[in-house]
Amino acid sequence: MTTTLPPVDAVLVGFGWTGAIMGQQLCDEGLSVVALERGAWRDTPTDFATTFAQDELRYMWRHHLFQNVSDDTLTIRNNTSQQALPMRHLGSFLLGTGVGSGGVHWNGQIWRFLPSDFLTKSHNQQRYGAKSVTDYDLTVQDWGVTYDELEPFYDQFDKLCGTSGTAGNLKGQIQPGGNPFEGPRSSEYPTPAMPQTYAPTLFGVAAAGLGHHPFPHPTGNLSEAYTNPLGAQLGACTYCGFCEKFGCGNYSKASPQTTVLPYLMAKPNFTLKTESEVLKVELTPDRKRATGVTYVNSAGEEFFQPAEMVILSAYVLHNVRLMLLSGIGQPYDPNAGTGQVGRNYAYQTTSSVNVFFDDKILNPFIGAGALATVIDDFNGDNFDHTGLGFIGGGYIAGMVTGGRPIEMMYTPQGTPAWGLEWKHAAAKNYLKSFAIATHGSCMSHRGNYLDLDPTYRDTFGRPMLRMTFDFTDNEHKMSDYLTDRAAEVARAMNPREIKLNRRTGSWNVIPYQTTHNTGGAIMGDNPGNSVVNKYLQLWDVPNVFSLGAGAFPQNAGYNPTGTVAALTYHAAATIKSQYLKTPGPLVQA
Repeated sequence: MTTTLPPVDAVLVGFGWTGAIMGQQLCDEGLSVVALERGAWRDTPTDFATTFAQDELRYMWRHHLFQNVSDDTLTIRNNTSQQALPMRHLGSFLLGTGVGSGGVHWNGQIWRFLPSDFLTKSHNQQRYGAKSVTDYDLTVQDWGVTYDELEPFYDQFDKLCGTSGTAGNLKGQIQPGGNPFEGPRSSEYPTPAMPQTYAPTLFGVAAAGLGHHPFPHPTGNLSEAYTNPLGAQLGACTYCGFCEKFGCGNYSKASPQTTVLPYLMAKPNFTLKTESEVLKVELTPDRKRATGVTYVNSAGEEFFQPAEMVILSAYVLHNVRLMLLSGIGQPYDPNAGTGQVGRNYAYQTTSSVNVFFDDKILNPFIGAGALATVIDDFNGDNFDHTGLGFIGGGYIAGMVTGGRPIEMMYTPQGTPAWGLEWKHAAAKNYLKSFAIATHGSCMSHRGNYLDLDPTYRDTFGRPMLRMTFDFTDNEHKMSDYLTDRAAEVARAMNPREIKLNRRTGSWNVIPYQTTHNTGGAIMGDNPGNSVVNKYLQLWDVPNVFSLGAGAFPQNAGYNPTGTVAALTYHAAATIKSQYLKTPGPLVQA
């Protein structure tokens, strides 16, 4: 039996960064909002106390903060000729759960995409010709929104987080010490850049010597105490080295818990229900309007929550799956090229170069999630791609996120993976090594997509999501180019030796890479090329909005969170200024 609850103005499905931001924006407008989160409640003093938060076994290897894939997972394959099989152990990406979700366990790397990133198709065609975006069956497209439109909302997120950094382009004027390639910023970062430790400093000196333009990574690991516009107080980072995959007990990493929840949870028009799994978005008979959502709680009781607006604010994979399960839109068919839901799934293309010294003590355990000196000279279209055979790029960073003794033990080329020789190499190199990371884009491809698996089902009897993905020649060429540039910087640091960790072969779900899954509910300028419009509103069901990186038509060379937040603020502003006055399509098809 399903119990019907009192109606609300908006229901949020999932409660991480996007849910928290949208909830705060709508509640401030006076709307009644209910958030449904499938995981448990989490707050800083209860769950991330410094007495136990720095536990590598618990969080990194036993996945305490992440989705239990024995309860719910997805199936994986590289191409349509393969049988997709369930992902039984978290590896390539880490699916968050619980209040705050990925905003709890992220590194705090806050980027703005380049202006040209939003014009991937038209910009590259204009500069390099039509074949540059059609080779390898790429399906890249423009976003339907520009950097200039999003800049005020990037700025809003920076001020929410207290982002630490050094501006490189302030109102069109290039600034010393910042990223000269970034789009114009309307204001300086709220807090100064983090002081760099020895290894990132060595990287910066070597990169500058090669003619590149090093700058400090913009970060949500704060360099000093800060109070944000909602009155939330954050402290200075202590460089403990436990950011990614960990909650921060010092209140020094921007997260929903440290920036939004203290304000939002006090709102009388906001209700959060945890351990509540949304099963389906309910639609009217003509399927042109949502009436609310059906969900089940931890006791197995089923409820219908009526709502005037449904906001899909879960992780990208869950949002796309819920659309498919609810019969919203037409599923993508790679053979016919029809349908939009599930199309243009993309990821991130990474590699690294390990650097080993004899004469330098680097103390890698003194680290933070975004403690890095970066060069952007080979990101996006910041360099001439003529004759290279690929589009896209990425940043290269001398990064020290921590020296966690299980995960971050670097050994030279040829060292055995275990045994006495490995132990000797690990002990010799621990204090004298670090990794230069490349963080590259991933262009969308006709054969990379999400749909419902015809075989495997979850505990509720629903089809699992099926992911079909592999890197293309475009990504391999791009990654090789970035890795070679990183190796040049590594050699300029005059180390004893280096080790190149190239991106080779097909994408493999086992080793961790990034939790930067994108696409499947992409944005665009018409229903024929996208699922949502520039305000993240579904073309087919205008009172449903899909937030998050699912809207990315392809992925740029940066971490996605800053752009995810900016798109959310952009959507919220238009909902408040236009949609609430005249509910209906915000963009005419």
